[in-house]
Amino acid sequence: MSKLTKSSSDKVICGVCGGLAKQMGTDSTIIRLIWAIGTILTAGFLGVIIYFVCALIIPNE
Repeated sequence: MSKLTKSSSDKVICGVCGGLAKQMGTDSTIIRLIWAIGTILTAGFLGVIIYFVCALIIPNE
């Protein structure tokens, strides 16, 4: 199993969703939609905080 890393080629902001999609073997658009829906459902605050924490913790590709 490969190590989770941020994507350097499939990124919009920091590459977190692209890296998660690569790790799960799915399309990054699906991950971005799920993340956006989750962020909206948590009033925006929690999703944004988790994204930037992941951007700091997950290493680059």
